[in-house]
Amino acid sequence: MLKRKTDYEVFIDVHYLVLPVRMFWSSIKMTIGGFFLALLLFPLAAYAGDKPTDAQAQQLVIPQPTFAESTPEQLHQELRVLKETMEKALNEMDIETVIANVTEDVVFTTMNGDVARGRDGIRKYFETMMKGPNPRVTSVRAKFEADDLSRLYGRDFATSFGSSKDHYTLAGGESFVVEARWSGTMVRRDGRWLIANFHYSTNMFDNPVLDAQRKVMLLVASGVAGVLMIIAFFVGRARGLKRAK
Repeated sequence: MLKRKTDYEVFIDVHYLVLPVRMFWSSIKMTIGGFFLALLLFPLAAYAGDKPTDAQAQQLVIPQPTFAESTPEQLHQELRVLKETMEKALNEMDIETVIANVTEDVVFTTMNGDVARGRDGIRKYFETMMKGPNPRVTSVRAKFEADDLSRLYGRDFATSFGSSKDHYTLAGGESFVVEARWSGTMVRRDGRWLIANFHYSTNMFDNPVLDAQRKVMLLVASGVAGVLMIIAFFVGRARGLKRAK
């Protein structure tokens, strides 16, 4: 006859049977949890220990707000303001305002064929022509007119051309009006237009200076002719008197 197990023996059997199973599942849970924890902490440790890459640094940069680009009409209006500013500065002989609105490497070809390079070159030219101890021009009144809208090449480069009617008063008191032609190249830097090149010229075959020279030549020629006629008169008279004797 089989002996019946006591409650104590049943408890011992069940306890030692379930305990290994529980330990086995606990070890599996700990392994899985450690694996996921390592996946979570690895990028943080790598970021804290190493310098971020360029791609990571770009992700950290706060995006700056972008401003709307100027429209062509706004650019043309800025160029009109530049023209008016330079015209006013020239008429008032405000050389410093002229200098402030040109590039450092500007090239200015003058009406008399001189070439002024850079801001210092322009300052020297105007001081020689209009100021200084022996100025050639005492005043100038210019009116610049563009033939057409400036030609835009992108938003930072433009060219323009047109005519001007200029009234000059020279140091000697002479005054005359010149019909001139001009062309300019402008660049936009830091949101403002500057003149990089300016060419100024007039008709070499028909202009007030040539007209004045022609008048002077006619006066000189008339004077020389008059003197020659007087000399011829007296020479002829002297010969006539000599023959009469």
